[in-house]
Amino acid sequence: MRPGRCLLVMIALLIGAMAVPAHAATIQITIDNLVFAPAEVSATVGDTIEWINKDVFVHTATARNGDFDVNTPPKKTVTSVLKKAGSVEYYCRYHPNMKAVLTIKP
Repeated sequence: MRPGRCLLVMIALLIGAMAVPAHAATIQITIDNLVFAPAEVSATVGDTIEWINKDVFVHTATARNGDFDVNTPPKKTVTSVLKKAGSVEYYCRYHPNMKAVLTIKP
């Protein structure tokens, strides 16, 4: 292959790689025995959180800064998509001793 053509192919591959969007992840946070697990989670804007409530009680995942308030019925799974970066402390409104932290990268 000629040097000029090789350079064009490399540039095309580079541009194509930049155009491919990153894949969002699905992160599971389990609520069991009145505890969020894991208690500290790292995620990225666009990721989906699966809130899995294994308890017989309704729970919430309520951000102290107001970014989200997810209501999770007993024995159900609820999903939400992360829309804003930052470190968010959250708790259950019905059981305020349940606390955790979600660190969201841009």
